[in-house]
Amino acid sequence: MGNSFGKLFRISTFGESHGKGLGVIIDGCPAGLEIDEDFIRSEMQRRKPGQSKITTQRKEEDEFQILSGVFEGKSTGTPIGLVIMNTDQKSKDYGHIADKFRPSHADYTYQEKYGIRDYRGGGRSSARETSARVAAGAIAKLLLQHFGISIQAYVSQVGDLKLEKSYLELDLTQTEKNIIRCPDQEMADEMISFIDQIRKSRDTVGGVVSCVIKGVPPGLGEPVFDRLNAELGKAMLSINAVKGFEYGSGFEGVKMRGSEHNDAFYKEGDKVRTRTNHSGGIQGGISNGEDIYFKVAFKPVATIMIDQESVNEAGESVTVSGKGRHDPCVVPRAVPIVEAMGALVLADYLLISRANKL
Repeated sequence: MGNSFGKLFRISTFGESHGKGLGVIIDGCPAGLEIDEDFIRSEMQRRKPGQSKITTQRKEEDEFQILSGVFEGKSTGTPIGLVIMNTDQKSKDYGHIADKFRPSHADYTYQEKYGIRDYRGGGRSSARETSARVAAGAIAKLLLQHFGISIQAYVSQVGDLKLEKSYLELDLTQTEKNIIRCPDQEMADEMISFIDQIRKSRDTVGGVVSCVIKGVPPGLGEPVFDRLNAELGKAMLSINAVKGFEYGSGFEGVKMRGSEHNDAFYKEGDKVRTRTNHSGGIQGGISNGEDIYFKVAFKPVATIMIDQESVNEAGESVTVSGKGRHDPCVVPRAVPIVEAMGALVLADYLLISRANKL
């Protein structure tokens, strides 16, 4: 019921923010893939809380344990089970909202859907659930690396501070050199200072994560309802706090004429290429061999340290006071989540493409 993602490379996540732990079952990972636990750990470290002054101060090391599906360092082809135990949950921070609905959170909708909710940190609706996705995405990345496919995301906007350069003008190896994960150091410094100001004012701010996937062969994707771009959109929109997704020229493309927007074909050696890439590497819902690039918009974190008007379960007017440990801006920690979901989509379609033809 909405807890699984993918077709052939399929994951199911479980767990809550303040429960004993979280985890993921990965079904469909081919046998014989080398499972580099150090790489998985490094991906988890990029997402974990408490990284810097501009992230939540919850202290979780996000250590994981692989329970099944791996033998002598390689996948066996059977389901991979992986768990991440919670160690620093402070549930008492949420007692004051046990019967209150926090504005722009999932409190009210979960109560209406299930008639019961875990109010501690948002329970299942918490972004902590994405730790399981990043673990699964790391394994998907290992599979993609086997086929020469790489995926790289970075922060391109915080509030009104926007990096105008395209990914082609940037050195993406610099992304991890600062705490905001922006590959342009001058813009990174501005973003960090701005987020710190927002944090001190007890408020939050949104931003944009851009992503590029290189080395994708032509032919990945399905026609009509299961288009590659549609699945990428679903993957990104399933991430907490995401409000928008665009790929290729996106909304800016509406300003162009067809004569400007069309990507002309040419032959380079034995490969068909396009001179421009307004299509974002996808045409007709199927990859064309060019770079796939897209942007993901994140809203401001809903929990703010400022009193807000709301109602309780009885429908009475109440004041909700922000407490606990929360991100003033989610995008620095969202970078590995965006990469993970992109990797899961590509891994799935890579396996589907190999099953579609002899």
